[in-house]
Amino acid sequence: MWGIVDKALDKFKNNSTFEELVSEVKQKEVPTHVAFIMDGNGRWAKKRGFPRSVGHQAGVKTLKEITKISKNLGVKYITTYAFSTENWKRPEKEVNFLMKLFEKVFLEELDELDQEGVRLNIIGYKNRLPQGVKEKVEQAMERTKNNNTLVLNIALDYGARSEIIQSVKSIGRDLIDGKISLEDIDEQLISQGLYTNQQPDPDLLIRPGGEKRISNFLLWQLAYTELCFTEVYWPDFNKEAFLEIIKDYQERERRFGGLKKK
Repeated sequence: MWGIVDKALDKFKNNSTFEELVSEVKQKEVPTHVAFIMDGNGRWAKKRGFPRSVGHQAGVKTLKEITKISKNLGVKYITTYAFSTENWKRPEKEVNFLMKLFEKVFLEELDELDQEGVRLNIIGYKNRLPQGVKEKVEQAMERTKNNNTLVLNIALDYGARSEIIQSVKSIGRDLIDGKISLEDIDEQLISQGLYTNQQPDPDLLIRPGGEKRISNFLLWQLAYTELCFTEVYWPDFNKEAFLEIIKDYQERERRFGGLKKK
């Protein structure tokens, strides 16, 4: 998969070629839900002699580009890993910059996202975010709640283990209160307690940046997700690379534990 993505960064010298690729991808089944671990911003910046903050700003531009092409292709859900529960361990200066960047992005990009029919959905511990970020998050979610072209889930102060624990605790309370019985507990009930309730599980997970792990991201939801890891840093991950990965995804046979079709 690395070779597929790396080649994509050097191809498509004119718009007609890119449009042909879009048309080719649309002729087959496009993933309904794509998840991204947006990794490599800091290393991208360091490689160029810039502070890490420049890498995070470049990463925002990549997300905008990927959101636009996803909408064009007919992808219905995107889930991005923006800030994990573990990211609070990073240097205070970087954390403060990221929080200000989130606040700025929600403020400046909201109009365009709303006009494009994108519904913003922030998943994670919203109550632990700085007040300014919380206000912008609430405003963005309220304003776009009726949009239905594409759902953009942004995982902010998110950890999959904590998400599962919250779901289990909720089930436990209902069990103690007699609202449910032990026999009622199944996969669907646990899924209902997750942030992505009423959304399909991701069909495809893409992690740029060279790491080959899922880092406490959507642990329950990724049970049968197709995985793609690439060495390309997130700020360099472009729409052509995305299309090449989808083409590869379209050639995979998803059996969900069943046998290969003859």
